[in-house]
Amino acid sequence: MLITTTANIEGKRITRYYGLVAGEAILGANVFKDMFAGIRDLVGGRSGTYEKELQRARDIALKELEERAQELGANAVVGVDLDYEVLGEKNGMLMVSASGTAVVVE
Repeated sequence: MLITTTANIEGKRITRYYGLVAGEAILGANVFKDMFAGIRDLVGGRSGTYEKELQRARDIALKELEERAQELGANAVVGVDLDYEVLGEKNGMLMVSASGTAVVVE
């Protein structure tokens, strides 16, 4: 499936719009404890463990977005936006959400 942040896909024509689709991933407090336990991998102000968890959450959100678009009969999602939010008591949770428009392209 084609997934893009742009409103169109070069060389393709949108023939049908199915509407908004979204996917979310929420990482709980235990994930953060595990990440901070691995803070020793901090090099140059970056934490490889934290970055891997963010990538995992982003992958989950995009996979859910793709699955929901496929359920509608779409073969692409355009205008995708990724958002990151800190939630919960003491900001103990991280949410990654992906949303876009499910379409059929030819």
